[in-house]
Amino acid sequence: MADAKPTIFSIPVHRAFADALAAGLIARFADGALGLAEGLVLLPSNRARSAVQAAFVRAGGQGLLMPRLVVIGDADLDEEVALALDPIDESGILPPAIDPLRRRLMLAALIEKHQPAGEEAITGAAAFQLAEGLGRVIDQLHYEEVAPARLGEIAAVLGDLAQHWQASWARLRLLVEHWPAELKRAGMIDRAERRNRLLDRVSHGWRVALPARFVVAAGITTAAPAIVRLLRTVADMERGMVVLPGLDLGMAEEEWEALGPVAADPDNPARPLETHPQYHLKLLLGRMGVARGEVRTWEGVSAFDGPEARAGFVSLLFAPAAYTARWQDKTDLGAEIAGLSGAVFADDGQEAQGIALMMRAAVETPGRTAALVTPDRALAERVASALARWDIAVDDSAGRPLAKLPPGTLLLGLAELAARFDPVRLLTVLGHPLVRKGEARLAWLDQVRRLDLLLREPGLTPGWDGVSLRLALLTADSKARAHGAAAALHDWWGELVAGLGTHLAPLSAGTAVPPTTLLAALQAALGWLTGDAVWAGPAGRQLADLFDRWALAKGAGPALVMPGDFPAMLADLLGGESVRPPYGGHPRLFIWGLLEARLQRADVMILGGLDEGRWPQALSPDPWLAPGIRRLLGLAAPERQQGMAAHDFAGALAARKVVVTRAQRSGGDPAVASRFWLRLSALAGELPAAQIGGQVVTALTALLDVPPGDPHPAPRPAVVPPPEARPDKISVTGVDQLAHDPFAFYAAKILRLSALDPLSQGPDAKWFGTRVHKLLEDWQRAGMTEAALEAELAALAADPALDALARAFWLPRILPSLRWAAERVWAEREARWPVASEVKGAMVVDGIRLHGKADRIDQLADGSLAIVDYKSGSAPSGTAAAAGLDNQLGLLGLIAEAGQADGLDAAPVGALEYWSLKRDRAKGEEGKVSATHGSRRELKSAEEAVERAAEALADLTTRFLLGAEPFVPGDAAKRYSDFDQLMRRDEWFGRDDGGAA
Repeated sequence: MADAKPTIFSIPVHRAFADALAAGLIARFADGALGLAEGLVLLPSNRARSAVQAAFVRAGGQGLLMPRLVVIGDADLDEEVALALDPIDESGILPPAIDPLRRRLMLAALIEKHQPAGEEAITGAAAFQLAEGLGRVIDQLHYEEVAPARLGEIAAVLGDLAQHWQASWARLRLLVEHWPAELKRAGMIDRAERRNRLLDRVSHGWRVALPARFVVAAGITTAAPAIVRLLRTVADMERGMVVLPGLDLGMAEEEWEALGPVAADPDNPARPLETHPQYHLKLLLGRMGVARGEVRTWEGVSAFDGPEARAGFVSLLFAPAAYTARWQDKTDLGAEIAGLSGAVFADDGQEAQGIALMMRAAVETPGRTAALVTPDRALAERVASALARWDIAVDDSAGRPLAKLPPGTLLLGLAELAARFDPVRLLTVLGHPLVRKGEARLAWLDQVRRLDLLLREPGLTPGWDGVSLRLALLTADSKARAHGAAAALHDWWGELVAGLGTHLAPLSAGTAVPPTTLLAALQAALGWLTGDAVWAGPAGRQLADLFDRWALAKGAGPALVMPGDFPAMLADLLGGESVRPPYGGHPRLFIWGLLEARLQRADVMILGGLDEGRWPQALSPDPWLAPGIRRLLGLAAPERQQGMAAHDFAGALAARKVVVTRAQRSGGDPAVASRFWLRLSALAGELPAAQIGGQVVTALTALLDVPPGDPHPAPRPAVVPPPEARPDKISVTGVDQLAHDPFAFYAAKILRLSALDPLSQGPDAKWFGTRVHKLLEDWQRAGMTEAALEAELAALAADPALDALARAFWLPRILPSLRWAAERVWAEREARWPVASEVKGAMVVDGIRLHGKADRIDQLADGSLAIVDYKSGSAPSGTAAAAGLDNQLGLLGLIAEAGQADGLDAAPVGALEYWSLKRDRAKGEEGKVSATHGSRRELKSAEEAVERAAEALADLTTRFLLGAEPFVPGDAAKRYSDFDQLMRRDEWFGRDDGGAA
């Protein structure tokens, strides 16, 4: 090994790292024989290896043999590094690294088992979630080679910390002390510790014997001590070299020093500027014992390099705050920002559309490549979906969380359904695309649709038994039996309960059970629903691997978990599993995360999501270590991740053609421009607007889904059905609907359309009204005694269809009102008495059959009748009755006077009343009686009210049912209906012409 200075190079930030590296290595070692193939290149990640391989292919021309490429990065370290030792020293075989899932489960069990005195125990899913952060702390201690004994040396500063940090610190010390024994019993070691040992073996071996003709460590920026020792070993070799990405050799020395110290110095309390994109490189050089002046510029260029002036611009852009006054000296930045443009979109949806447009435009130029670089996974998914509209499939090389892919969503849906039964969750699971995939799926979906309609009816008793009860009532109905579908649905549901319900029973018990039991139940349920479909494809195989790894953990983990906590536990686990796409996406379009974008370039680089919290991403707090403790231990501050993000941004910004994008609103909320965007705007001013074919991208995006030409609002609907389509019968409530909104009557009674009830487990307003009417009907038929009333009220309170919300708010309000109604009936028993309830009646008026049902009919002392209608809310006003808009009671009176009410003889009507079961705050009573007539109303008597309703009926039937008047929408300014979308209400509402046709 030579005694010369260490050989360290830097590829300038404006150059495409992978291509410049390949060009330089070919120039140095490609001697026409095997010179290049006899070399060894160390790289930081698998993605970097792919980029370098592609660069060698591009630069190789007619072909060449590449050097051996070995990955030694933190995330991708494996046994490959041991291949660098030739031969492998079999005497020093290391224990295997523990699987990450098994380690997390073991740490969760450790958290449950050990807690400081006086502290509350952490169990179940909470322990599992905390175990992830604990694992990161242990890894960081290994990376920085901080001995566990060091934790006890800084206990003196705990008094300066908040109480929760002291509690966390005490728990952490306890766990770190017990963790090595747990690992020893398992016969394994931490992956980070194993990495350190492997790297040290490589370093020691290479100091004895060179592993190859030449060795290059390229693109590695991690300053972990073990990696630093390896890099120093490579740099000291006779034919070894370290090649760094984007080290700023042009930065002024005072700025370089302003980045802060690389090691703790009692005489220099200044904190390092870890958010700067160069700090982690300064730390790496400092730990290697190399001065920046010893680093040389790499000789090697490529067609992907950016303008040379961009390197100085990027350096100035990220100047420390104390040196940004130099920005004022830059008056002409034409050369520096040539090829740089920006786009500000209204929201992140338009941002995705605009980026997709730019990527599509790049494809139009033969050979041109384009890449979206963003840490925002949601933006990446939106762009991929937007490109699919043009049948362009692009791979998101950063992968997608398993929790968002079909196997993961089905697993989470099953866990949530088992933890708490809900119709929405049930139908989501049963209609999942993986369920009964194949020929049986159509028949399966037919039953799911029938079940959907059944579950939309209000008043469903919660749980699997509630659905079974409703199906039993349906099959008992003679009309339903006649169709045959009810029996088939009943049989299908029985098979579902016997299969899926049985498998999910352990999760529905409501008591804590071992997580392996819950996982086995979900695995069996997945198999019953999907067969092998859930395990197919990349996502399915990864889910199967997850189940296998959990099984191999041999019961490690929290002893017991509540089924209600298990879905959150699974979601946390699946969210950390990224599924990388298989090869096969578009060959010239790419979506890269920050890790994937390092060291590689495209012709067009689109840097998306430049909003604060998206790029750089918001920092996640460490639940275990306070920032001050991290500094004392020598661990990286969380802000260093933002410095790495800044370095990634600087590297991508230095490409030849760059578009930076951001959204003014993200996730529906106002967004703040990223600190990188603000610096860029402050230095370069307003960037040129990104364009496609001479048109601004933002303008094109806004018009993408807007039809060409001026808008032409549609006229208000004026439907004129033929006479034979107009109904010859109408209900008393249908008359009011026709009076208020003829179009709604047309849609409901002629088109026979109706809105589906919401798919919800809880009772709705319709159910409340129906249930109250039934209670009063049953009480009346039971003799209207006090005992009968209390029995009915008790049955209502015990109704299993009532959810917690209804019991807390609706039930306490309605019970006093029901008692008020009963007391009023008894108080007036000398003057009137109920003689019938739920009375149906019908009569023919001018050839139109009028029918309806009265909630209650009372016999008054003079022999006349009183028509009563119960309202669980407010009652219509007397003004509406006089205007012919509220005719329900008057028409029921018309039927009763004609003797057409079932079971009652013809008699005059003396009262038409609404009994509102709602507290009357003005009178301090629990209800209110409102008559449609009275001395202070326009209609003075019930007789006048009946006559006015008859007139309204004659007018409406003459115009709409017997005549040819069009069915137009009602007063849209005052009310909404179920048919607003059908009538395209928003297209004409509020227009100056009133929306007339």
